[in-house]
Amino acid sequence: MINFNGTIVSQDDNILIQNRAFLYGDGVFETVKIIDNKILFLEDHYFRLMSSMRVVRMEIPMNFTMEYLEEQILSVVAANGFSTSARARITVYRNDGGYYLPQNNTISFLIYSQPLENSLYEVEKKKYEVDLYKDFYVTKQLLSSIKTTNKIINITGSIFANENGLDNCLLLNDSKNVVEALQGNIFMLLGDKLITPPVSEGCLNGVMRRQILNLAKKMENLEVQEAVISPFDLQKADELFVTNVIKGIQPITQYRKKSFETNTAMQLLEKLNEMIRNT
Repeated sequence: MINFNGTIVSQDDNILIQNRAFLYGDGVFETVKIIDNKILFLEDHYFRLMSSMRVVRMEIPMNFTMEYLEEQILSVVAANGFSTSARARITVYRNDGGYYLPQNNTISFLIYSQPLENSLYEVEKKKYEVDLYKDFYVTKQLLSSIKTTNKIINITGSIFANENGLDNCLLLNDSKNVVEALQGNIFMLLGDKLITPPVSEGCLNGVMRRQILNLAKKMENLEVQEAVISPFDLQKADELFVTNVIKGIQPITQYRKKSFETNTAMQLLEKLNEMIRNT
């Protein structure tokens, strides 16, 4: 028997006591965008998921191929009637057994989906204000670059942003450099240089980050760099924007007393949508 919210019930009625993702954060996940029954950037998502599972020593089943993952995601999207435009999340967690030390490394997974209003990427033309979140820091290590089910810094940072009327916050690493936003990677335009922190700084190895880097390298008069960004650099920047797979590109218009343009971000957004149309 267990106590669940003040009521004594059978432990068989509550699966959470057997879920290691819930008990220890022993899980990894991917969030994907589906347009017209097609998963965008499927290969990048698949290989990042496989890499994440290897990093945390999960056993990858023999049938866990890219085709299998695609089939499983699209089946639940179709069952929900969201095939035109949707987001789906697959969470992979280690099976029950043991405490900190697992009794085995086999896995289970859970996929759920939600509808999205827009197929292609769009940006709402409104003020988007950010500030630094300095209560906790991201560590410069491999675990910071993968998507685990331990996202407490993103949760507390989101609460801080909401309490202070901000749209987002920028996270710092243990060297006090800017590494990413709460919901995605950060890019900074400084003159003709487009800069994003390297993964070695502790930022997420984002799927959309990779797409934007590739698109930006094809633009004339734009030098693309993976380099350290300090908080002082933000005040000198011409543009700042956040990237993730669901939103695409979100321009930042305000950081403290500094306002930013959005021209390069909008150009990249057009190129991103053009790439999707042609695939």
